[in-house]
Formats: sequence, structure tokens, C-alpha cells
Amino acid sequence: MDGPSNENSQRTCSLKYDEYSALTDLSMTHDYQQLIDIFNRCFSDEYNTQLVKGDDEPIYLPADEQFSYHRVIFAHGYYASGMHEISHWCIAGEERRKLVDFGYWYCPDGRDALTQSQFEVVEIKPQALEWMFCVAAGFPFNVSCDNLEGDCEPDRITFQRKVREQVLWHLENGISSRPAGFIQALQSFYNTPPLVPALFPYPEDLA
Repeated sequence: MDGPSNENSQRTCSLKYDEYSALTDLSMTHDYQQLIDIFNRCFSDEYNTQLVKGDDEPIYLPADEQFSYHRVIFAHGYYASGMHEISHWCIAGEERRKLVDFGYWYCPDGRDALTQSQFEVVEIKPQALEWMFCVAAGFPFNVSCDNLEGDCEPDRITFQRKVREQVLWHLENGISSRPAGFIQALQSFYNTPPLVPALFPYPEDLA
């Protein structure tokens, strides 16, 4: 994961704001500043990268004339948005981390069937990491495949099963150093147990 990325060059949509807002009752136990502090302790020195609360759409910005460090900017202080953007950063290789938004183009809501299928393929790996991060933090995970303005209805359960398969693969085969270190830091801060398959229920069991 730390080498040049071979992922489809498509920046998929971030989670909807209402998905973040639905989790605001957890703000007392999962404050976005906690996430910022944990991420920055893990990665600020080695990767010259900081997690930053944004006031608009999430985006990744490499260092420039104004900022001497790279920025993972998440939406409006939403903890879930931070988790989602961190997962994309953990997937991006060294060359992609030199590019605005990792060199992906934005794929808005309103996708046709083909674009939705491409969206889901590209999103499996980052959302698998995001699910692992959320469990490590004791925070609810909500898979994102919404296409509210599109002409096709995504199969949320099937998509989450694919994400779960990727999670189980990681649990058996391991993950690279960045997400592994972040998971350990989350577990230490929130005092959560080791990740095991039972913590990632089959989608039908989530109802």
C-alpha cells in the first residue's frame, strides 16, 4: 500500500453529510479533536502529514508554498468523515500523496450503473480499512454506496459483504504499516480489544 497505487484513478464520493449527522450523539465520546490528535501523533513527523478539520468538502492537499505539511482535510468536524478520509490516505502510495486528492477525479452522486459499479470496486479497500478503524475506536461504521440521484439503486448489502471479505482478508494476511499503526493507536486510546472476525458481523446480522 505504500508503493505507487494501481487503484482506478477515480476519486469516489465521500459519505453524505446526513450520514455524519446521524452520529452526532457520539460526539461526547468521539470528538473529532481526538481523531486529529491520534492521527497527527502517528504520522505528522514521519509523513509530514496532518489531519485537519475543514469547512467544506473533504480533500487531500499536498504541501505547498503556504503550508509546509500535507493535509488530510475532512468535512465539518464529522468524526466519520475523518475516518473515511484517513482510509483513503492509507491506501494512497507515495506518488499519489504528492497530488491534490491523490490525483483522483471527483465522482459525484448521480452515477449510472457502470459508474456505480466502478465506484464500489474502488471503495472496497478504503472502506474495509475504515471499518477496521471504526471498530478499533468503538465507533459505528456505515458502509457508503449511496447514489441518491443516480439511475440505479445500489445493493448496499452485497457491497458491505464485499467490504467484509476484504476486512477478513486483512485479519488473516495483515495490513501495511500505516493502517496497522493507526489501528494500534486507536485501540490504545479507546481501550478496545484486538480485531477479530466476530467484530465484523455479516451484513444480514446488522439489522
